[in-house]
Amino acid sequence: MCGRYTLTSPGEVVAEVFELVDVPPILPRYNLAPTQEAAVVRVVAPGAPRRLDPLRWGLIPYWAQDPAIGNHMINARADTVADKPAYRDSFRRRRCLVPADGFFEWKKVAPKVKQPYLIRRQGRLPFAFAGLWSSWHGPGAARPLETFTILTTSPNDLVRPLHDRMPVVLDRRDFAAWLDPKNRDAARLQALLAPAPAAGWEAVPVSRAVNDPANDTQECIEPLLAEG
Repeated sequence: MCGRYTLTSPGEVVAEVFELVDVPPILPRYNLAPTQEAAVVRVVAPGAPRRLDPLRWGLIPYWAQDPAIGNHMINARADTVADKPAYRDSFRRRRCLVPADGFFEWKKVAPKVKQPYLIRRQGRLPFAFAGLWSSWHGPGAARPLETFTILTTSPNDLVRPLHDRMPVVLDRRDFAAWLDPKNRDAARLQALLAPAPAAGWEAVPVSRAVNDPANDTQECIEPLLAEG
């Protein structure tokens, strides 16, 4: 799964990687957690430019009666997303990129003790999770609540010792195909959702400060010093 991630790259770098028209004013986030607002890149209409918008993490389907359902829908399995009622409409028409430059997984090292690891590119460049978004109109709400989820797949060799799932990291060459709202080719879209190759990535043990979502400081991504 993916329950915490980072986006600390400057807006200029994010704009270049995601081919945005404008440089977004991004504040560094060292410990993004579910139900928080996070930056999402999407194309809201065929032919429209890519835009970066703040959406709440935890997808609320448009048909939901209770928005609390989103608290449990932070991830969607890539292998079933085309058919699950909660996700299939967004998979067809509302796909997005979730910019990140790291994500956390935890490894059990002792009874009741888990060590957090930060998984990131060795070059520290930002990348994109495959995401879906939705727009929910609550009773009496002045405007819709827009939310997103992150797709997960089987782990690669780097992540496997830490968890049995990992977020889908899209190849940059596939951004356009994933974002295109006219692309309804389910088989082609599903083929993009394979595990990212382990080469060029690293898993770094970091401070347990990241365990608390209230901590959103650089301490969360500082590598632990080797003992001895």
